[in-house]
Amino acid sequence: MRSALVCLLLLSMALYCHAQLQNGFYGGKCNGSNVEAVIKQYVEQRHASDQTIVAGLLRLMFHDCFVHGCDASILLDGPQSEKTAIPNKTVFGFDLIEQIKAALEALCPGVVSCADIIIAATRDATVLAGGQQFDIQTGRRDGTISMASLVNLPRPDISVDESINLFQSKGLNSFDMVVLMGGHTVGVTHCSVIKDRLYNYQGTGGPDPSMTGWFAWYIQTYVCPKDATWDNIVYLDDYSSLYTVDNSYYKQLVDGKGILPFDAEMARAWQTGWAVSLLAGDWSSGFLGMFSQALVKMGQVDVITGTQGQIRTVCNSVNSG
Repeated sequence: MRSALVCLLLLSMALYCHAQLQNGFYGGKCNGSNVEAVIKQYVEQRHASDQTIVAGLLRLMFHDCFVHGCDASILLDGPQSEKTAIPNKTVFGFDLIEQIKAALEALCPGVVSCADIIIAATRDATVLAGGQQFDIQTGRRDGTISMASLVNLPRPDISVDESINLFQSKGLNSFDMVVLMGGHTVGVTHCSVIKDRLYNYQGTGGPDPSMTGWFAWYIQTYVCPKDATWDNIVYLDDYSSLYTVDNSYYKQLVDGKGILPFDAEMARAWQTGWAVSLLAGDWSSGFLGMFSQALVKMGQVDVITGTQGQIRTVCNSVNSG
């Protein structure tokens, strides 16, 4: 029964590869240099001194691909660019992508897109944090449009139905959504985001009853005191694996220790609760494989290839002329 269910889930996440993306797209195109090896080297260096870069790159990739497709539009500067949208003000990792881009431009100018660097760097960071090694397809081009008005990302309090519809608009199904939320295994939020859930859930004057009592007390007492004057960081996963990509995030949800309103609802909703329970099971390697597949699938959302777009010389501005 279990094996049949696993097969069904894998089938539901079957990858439909983009026709013009390829494995090893940059082979023989960078004057003898291995493009993916160069990217990996820089990610390893950053990860050695800053493990939060895993969460940073996962969020950067998600926020890029979910808005106007995986075209590195989130990297563009400008008074009304995607960077200026409120959900993107806490996104980080831009400097690492620019550093990698500068190194590759020195080796083979005008060859490697910023969009592909985001995808490859995120893969490498995920693997360094305990994720499963997986191949990526490359050949993306960079977009030239970046507008804050186009940013439509899932809110922390979005309903499950709304989120499923939003993911489906990107070609991702409800199971993809649940698996991609596994990126919260290395994620954080802030007390301001969950204040109502802790102290005035749906106007009740108390915490969300779906949150385990002692856990709610702990967060209220030690992490997000009601009268605090600071907006403290709240980790979305168990403290024992803050920087590790694993399935402990789902175990937290099943145990009533989800932090974000959406996470808690996802664990209860009939459309997604079964998937949360499945992923929380004692088979973390199953989650790692599915997470890798989901990242590949997300990396194919509305990509531009061939002669579309451009290969930017620097990632934060379009090429002139």
